[in-house]
Amino acid sequence: MTSIAYLSLGSNQGEPFVNLKEAISQLQRTEGVQVTRVSSIYETDPVGVTEQNAFLNLAAEIETGKKPEELLDLCQRIEDKLGRKRLVRWGPRTIDLDILLFNADMIQSDRLTIPHPRMHERSFVLIPLLEISPDVVYPGLKKSLKQQQQTLPDQAGVRLWKKNYSLLLEELL
Repeated sequence: MTSIAYLSLGSNQGEPFVNLKEAISQLQRTEGVQVTRVSSIYETDPVGVTEQNAFLNLAAEIETGKKPEELLDLCQRIEDKLGRKRLVRWGPRTIDLDILLFNADMIQSDRLTIPHPRMHERSFVLIPLLEISPDVVYPGLKKSLKQQQQTLPDQAGVRLWKKNYSLLLEELL
């Protein structure tokens, strides 16, 4: 059975653009994963630990035959391959891959929470996500993600960095 998942990718260490491209490429080369849409890339102010470089962020839609936990394992393997070190929560990173949504599933385990628990509070996640899927729904939220995003105070911290005109993988790579 094929599922639809949405991922958020971010980087602010090394060569962030190269890191994002490589992460998307590794996803695309994985059996059982097809990257179907990729947002534009946004430069975003850091959240949490603010004394660090700005991030480059994007959102990706994938079709996958993998289970949510298998997708999490894949995301963590890609992070490891690209040199991700988990030293400071919300600190600098070469790459970060977060599963935002997986179908309309609600999952709570020791390793994984879907929908991502803070995605609806962060413009750096919602702006790219809504670009590729404007009608996407956050299960359990009483208003649309588009309405939610418009009320967030951090919108000015998200700036278009590289427009992806086709929303397809080839435009990014």
